[in-house]
Amino acid sequence: MSKYYVNKFLYQVDRDPELLAAYKADPDGLVERWETEYGPWLGTGNRVEKTSWLSFTDEERRALVEHDYTRLFELGAHFFLTLTIFIALYNDDYETKSGPLAFQREYAVKLAHWLGKDYPTVAL
Repeated sequence: MSKYYVNKFLYQVDRDPELLAAYKADPDGLVERWETEYGPWLGTGNRVEKTSWLSFTDEERRALVEHDYTRLFELGAHFFLTLTIFIALYNDDYETKSGPLAFQREYAVKLAHWLGKDYPTVAL
């Protein structure tokens, strides 16, 4: 897994309201757009230096497009980044339906199979 690249995606999209809205509305389109317009540039807001060796694996891309935060976690994406971006995407919907912290409770249930196991490494 290109953990850095996945974590960079999660971090950048979560911090940008326009990207976040696009990710909710059209995940496939936003992932493709991000890979072209944002991912290759080093850092955030830096349009001077590009990298040519980073890319998503097919499995990473699929998990991002499907909003499969459980799979992203299992692949080693940072838990805080997966939690915060998907709270931003789903919290209002979940809260309306099931009350406060509803999404966070679901997140915990879906990751409960990790109890007692070593946390997946977030190292590169």
